[in-house]
Amino acid sequence: MGKAKANLVGALILTAATPLWAGTVDAKLLDILLKNGAITQAQHRELSADLQREQVQQSQPAPQQVETQEYAKQQDVEEINQFAGWAKATKLIGDLRVRHESIDIESEPSTGSSPRDKDRQRVRARLGAISQINPQVETGIQLASGNAPDRRGTNQDLDGYFDKKSVWLDLAYIDYHPEDVAGLKVFAGKMKQPWLAVGDVAWDTDINPEGVATTYQLKNGDTSFFGSAGYFVLKDNVDGDGVETDQDLAVYTLQAGTIFDASDSLRLTLGASLNQFNNEPQSLAALAGNGNTTDKFGLYELFSQLDVSGLPLPLSIYGQYIQNADARDFHDPAANSWYGDGDQDSAWLLGLRTSLHGLTLDYNYRDVEANAVVGTLTDSDFAAGYTNSSGHKLKAQYDILKNFYLGASYFMAESDVASRYRQDADVDTLQVDINAKF
Repeated sequence: MGKAKANLVGALILTAATPLWAGTVDAKLLDILLKNGAITQAQHRELSADLQREQVQQSQPAPQQVETQEYAKQQDVEEINQFAGWAKATKLIGDLRVRHESIDIESEPSTGSSPRDKDRQRVRARLGAISQINPQVETGIQLASGNAPDRRGTNQDLDGYFDKKSVWLDLAYIDYHPEDVAGLKVFAGKMKQPWLAVGDVAWDTDINPEGVATTYQLKNGDTSFFGSAGYFVLKDNVDGDGVETDQDLAVYTLQAGTIFDASDSLRLTLGASLNQFNNEPQSLAALAGNGNTTDKFGLYELFSQLDVSGLPLPLSIYGQYIQNADARDFHDPAANSWYGDGDQDSAWLLGLRTSLHGLTLDYNYRDVEANAVVGTLTDSDFAAGYTNSSGHKLKAQYDILKNFYLGASYFMAESDVASRYRQDADVDTLQVDINAKF
């Protein structure tokens, strides 16, 4: 009876296990069933083989799982390689400047709701990325600080009870330089000034124009030729008469020049530029300001620079002459005023620069008549940013450490329009800077 009972129990177990043997039967149970006679030797071998195959399958991931894991690893590697390639082809640039600035305009009150005299602390922060997309295409993006979207500056006043400060898009351009045409570059977007400038009478150095431009350089022996051309939109559909391009307020720029390397220690740069502002006079009147009394601008510029390195101190002598050939007398119907200063149409600057043991000194004198340049685009620091002014600028910069320097600029100007209460007002400006670049 005992053996019969065991056989019965074994048969019941085998019957229950048969549909699911791979998941419920193990080797020990099979041996017991064989010993008790519940299964034959052939059945034992067959079930043992099935059990062994299942164990092998369980010890290995499913084919689909292997493929998924391998694909994920491949994707990770590709992403790492892509990031590494981008990092290698991208250069981060930036600078931080802390400034103390004092502006004293004769006869201007230092109190009131909008005083023109200033005594303030400011910071300028800029961060950009220049990426070489491929051998022929480069992109540039830069963010900058600023009190407002001021075209002539990125300074931020330290004011406002520790409020957060604004950040603006300062650069966003594409640079295409075809390999088949050496020296040619084509720009589109908001870019750095594509022309060569030896002075800042016509254009404040912080202005980044918007539009399309091309530059070209060609070297032939000791002589290099350079040029640029651009179309930059100032205001879209400025007069509201349509959305076509000819309704935009824009400026066309053209420049050409040469650089002569007379010797290893002597270089002469000569060039000429044209800045032609288009559209109707009433739209140009909105651009004029800061001393302008005309509504037409077509600026012709001659400039030069002589660099001498064979002296005890290196010396650069530079200058520019500008005339607004389109300047005319202007009647302002809104104010019912007539301005007869159309002949106040020229400006000039002459300066020199030298350096010694990490100290750079730069001096220039300029005379800017009322309508020689566009008042809202000229240097914002000289004479508080007004035309109809003349005077001196002295700048010193000392390199304390690599990419870290101390600077100071002093402007001694005389202006007929900077003060609201008198002509020939003295405008003295002092700027002391701490700069760090990376």
